[in-house]
Amino acid sequence: MNIILSSVIIDAAEPEEESAFWHRLLGGSITRTPTHHFIQAAGFPVLVIQSAPAHVAPDWPDGTPQQMHLDFSVDELATADRVATEAGAIRLRPTGDVHPGSEKGSRVYASPAGHPFCLRSA
Repeated sequence: MNIILSSVIIDAAEPEEESAFWHRLLGGSITRTPTHHFIQAAGFPVLVIQSAPAHVAPDWPDGTPQQMHLDFSVDELATADRVATEAGAIRLRPTGDVHPGSEKGSRVYASPAGHPFCLRSA
């Protein structure tokens, strides 16, 4: 038996804002329906942004648990940090400015809907 991860579904009160963020970060294409936005990007399962009007962002790490998060390996951490923050990510850790040449370690962010994700040096 083969099990293949075909999609990851992310709830968002504002699906347009959330899907635009992930599209800017990952590239690919977006297909929209009234309740779901499907992002297809090379190398990833389909990322589905699901309309959830009552969605409340997690307050992780200090409050409401994160529920799930995504980890991305990147070859240029400083560049990926810039792309993520310009796309609308909020840096959670470290919270301050990061030395632009720093290419080691990891950084933790939240998407516009508050879903945590990490960028880690490959």
